[in-house]
Amino acid sequence: MSFLPEPLRIADFRAFVTARLATTIAQMAMVIVIGWQVYDIARETMGINAAALRLGFIGVVQFVPLFALTLVSGHVADRFDRRVIARAALALELFCAAALGALALSGAMTLTALYLIAALLGVARAFAGPALSALAPNIVPRAMLPRAIALSSMAWQAGTIVGPAIGGYLYVVSAATAYFGSAALFALALACLFLVRTPARAETSENPDPWGRIKRGLLYVRENRLVLGAISLDLFAVLLAGATAMLPIFARDILGTGPEGLGHLRAAPAVGATLTAAFFTFRPLKSNVGTKMLWAVAVFGAATVAFGLSRNMTVSLASLAILGAADMFSVYVRQSLIQLYTPDAMRGRVGAVSTLAISASNELGEAESGFLAALIGPVAAVIAGGVGAMAVVALWAWRFPELRLARNFDPPDPDQQERSP
Repeated sequence: MSFLPEPLRIADFRAFVTARLATTIAQMAMVIVIGWQVYDIARETMGINAAALRLGFIGVVQFVPLFALTLVSGHVADRFDRRVIARAALALELFCAAALGALALSGAMTLTALYLIAALLGVARAFAGPALSALAPNIVPRAMLPRAIALSSMAWQAGTIVGPAIGGYLYVVSAATAYFGSAALFALALACLFLVRTPARAETSENPDPWGRIKRGLLYVRENRLVLGAISLDLFAVLLAGATAMLPIFARDILGTGPEGLGHLRAAPAVGATLTAAFFTFRPLKSNVGTKMLWAVAVFGAATVAFGLSRNMTVSLASLAILGAADMFSVYVRQSLIQLYTPDAMRGRVGAVSTLAISASNELGEAESGFLAALIGPVAAVIAGGVGAMAVVALWAWRFPELRLARNFDPPDPDQQERSP
């Protein structure tokens, strides 16, 4: 296996990356199928704007448990074995996928059932996110940490892009097929996590008081401006540019392509993201990483605008492919910087804040897009979001010069990290 990047030569890390990729694909496949079913059921009795509002509610019901539990789950990830936490969360997600599959198979699916299980998925993701994001640095030697973090981030981001595409294609067969497919992926991920033998609990001399530790994690994020800038950039840019949340509307009522077209539209970002991930696996980014990340987010916003303006399927697919490539680029840089500039004893809590920001940008972004589409229409909502994302880049480049000044991924000295606030 000498042809593999160094971290992938470690059996535990290969099992971890496989688990993270399978988990994220399953999660994102369920997101797109749940969204399509909510919109499809709603459109049977109401117009486009009213149905878009119901679609937005999915984001709300997933975000509420994440918001309520994420800080606690970050503390848990820093106090207990991260493998055990991740396994329990995956078992819950496996149950949710199987339950939705059973409901779809029996023809008993309702909006209420979709909202309730989406909320339960939010609970599982609140614990899975921090535990999985903090697990990678426990498995590999410190010298491999930058590439391990990059590979872990790529697995997560590739899953977020590829998963909805797979969900869209499986939904063409049947809703039950899509849900049971996700259940199989959760089962695979769970099996892989049981193959990870390396203990994954942070070593710390901190006071065990849980609320004090949670507060210290929040203070660290607030006072480390590089970490704060990276997390908040993702939060506001993706919160505004929620084109992917509107894909069921574009597939059904604007481009007129139906479930098959929805699969193609979700696959387009996957193509861009996968090619970008493959490139960085063999040619890691080495210089001016912060500035390049900012440009990538600006391209993400511009591609969102292009998608909103398009009425041609080819142009729409190309815009989404560019969007996916830009998103992968920015995630690669952002997640690497966050992990490398955070002490291991605090990675669970900082990862929890990052997970909360990602959830806010994704789930609340879906809600924001749905609510805005209900007011001004889906096309105008997507275009406005892309313009807003580009404005966020300009503002953050000025407000957080630390992002522009981040030159490379050289890890800071561990002793210096531990002395950080």
